[in-house]
Amino acid sequence: MPAAQPAADAHGAQRWRRFTSGQRLARFAVHLAIVAAIVAAIRSVEVIPEFLVDAPEQMLDLFTRMWPPDWAHYPDTIHEALMETIHIASLGTLLALVLALPVGVLAANNLVPSTPVNLFAKLILVSSRSVNSLVWALLFVGIFGPGALAGTLAIAFRSIGFVGKLFGEALEEAQAGPIEALTAAGAPWTSRMTFGYWPQVEPAFWSIALFRWDINVRESAVLGLVGAGGIGMALDSAMNLFQWDRVAVILIAIFAVVVLAEIVVTQVRKRVI
Repeated sequence: MPAAQPAADAHGAQRWRRFTSGQRLARFAVHLAIVAAIVAAIRSVEVIPEFLVDAPEQMLDLFTRMWPPDWAHYPDTIHEALMETIHIASLGTLLALVLALPVGVLAANNLVPSTPVNLFAKLILVSSRSVNSLVWALLFVGIFGPGALAGTLAIAFRSIGFVGKLFGEALEEAQAGPIEALTAAGAPWTSRMTFGYWPQVEPAFWSIALFRWDINVRESAVLGLVGAGGIGMALDSAMNLFQWDRVAVILIAIFAVVVLAEIVVTQVRKRVI
């Protein structure tokens, strides 16, 4: 928070102001730039007025087609696809943890005091986060073909940047006292990691892992739209065939799984962390 600045009024009395003239000008310039960016974004979005006016009627027609949901299709096809989605999210998260933890260690400058290694590790983390999971899925579908393998790898490679970044930051924020004591006692690097760093970062690790699994359950539900397995493939097929009553069942199933995953993560965090 910038310090208050004294200013003289017309009678010469001192009056305190929160910002200087330069600071107020800079704040105005930032606000003006934000407004200009919003206006430019709105102008670049092509909105067809006829479609906008007709949208409520189209939505009502769509919901009419989706009701009542056709629950008869759930045991045959939807349940298996839903379980595959959960497996994709779980295996992808597990693979991401295995791959991300070494990268997170290399990115922590207090463990690996080498700027080139730190920058290379951070480049890997940034590259993982900068590519959307659907783009990863398209890439792996092109390599391995459609199916759950492509979805699992897409989830894993998307999650490496998230897990590695947060885990590396947790390592950098670890208290130096226990590590210095272990170093003074002649403990090797593995012992310093096991007894010095890990007890401090273990709560953060479990929190990161559970939170990422929760996110991956949601993301894996749509990977099937590009052929990467899971419930998304059933959703894409039902939409292409205009089977809206089956689409309703799939959407309800996805919503139920997301809510259940949130409850599971919350309960596990209470008992583990």
